[in-house]
Amino acid sequence: MWHNLSEATERCVTRHRTCLRPVDGGLADERAPEISEVVEDERSSTPWRAGHRFAERTRQKHARIHELLNQGYSQRGAARALGMTPRTVARFQKAARPEDLFRGQWQDRASKLDPFKPFLQQQWNEGCTNAWKLYEDIKAVGYQGSYGTVRDYLKPFRKVPGPIGPRPLSARSVAGWILSRPDTLNELQHRQLKTILDGCPELAALTGHVRAFATMLTQRRGERLPAWIAAVHDDDLPSLHRFASHLERDLDAVIAGLTLPWNSGVVEGHVNRIKMLKRQMYGRAGFQLLRKRVLLTP
Repeated sequence: MWHNLSEATERCVTRHRTCLRPVDGGLADERAPEISEVVEDERSSTPWRAGHRFAERTRQKHARIHELLNQGYSQRGAARALGMTPRTVARFQKAARPEDLFRGQWQDRASKLDPFKPFLQQQWNEGCTNAWKLYEDIKAVGYQGSYGTVRDYLKPFRKVPGPIGPRPLSARSVAGWILSRPDTLNELQHRQLKTILDGCPELAALTGHVRAFATMLTQRRGERLPAWIAAVHDDDLPSLHRFASHLERDLDAVIAGLTLPWNSGVVEGHVNRIKMLKRQMYGRAGFQLLRKRVLLTP
């Protein structure tokens, strides 16, 4: 039950991740450049799209070839050292800048990612900088390209020069603070959590509901559950609504579990022990040894 509440809490915090921007001490820092600004800078400096893998590869080859030629290598010697043809080395040697080689079929070619770039920019600016999470989000709404394309597009924005503020707190960290006993948090965590809750009424309400449920669970106050469920439905917390709806399906049993001193913990412990023994014994000896271990292992 607590595990399900933990998952619902993390989903709620993720939904309000734009509120997770306090820094050390709860003070705001200088604004970090947004991804849309970096896109404009990249487009103004090169004819190829920002983060274009062929552009980066061309720059690396150009730098390596000119480095070897400046060291005294001939065209054939540089070609042998780099595994290229002399004709390719000659073409790179004639180009004073790698941008002079930016031409051909890949230049400004449309990408499957193009329709989703505004969404990626918005999510990045709101604090979601996990490339895999962003890939999963756009895949769910129709993106058919690869994860590598998303990763390469976002890579330049992780190296943005200038005064960038601290990274937003992760949803998992904040959810962990909400689910923890207040007296187990250190002073910095208390301060950061208070800053978040002061700026986000939804997360403040979520924290109150989670702690009220923890009180019911630890003090066996199951009679408070109907009122708790009604209070949850009054707030805009969809993930917590789903958790509360699951409790309502078998309300009497849940109230009994939160009230009576008996539980199935011992049975669950034995089930977990037997499963562990089965995993350890897989492919070894036979059923008789497994039977003895199940019966004799404390």
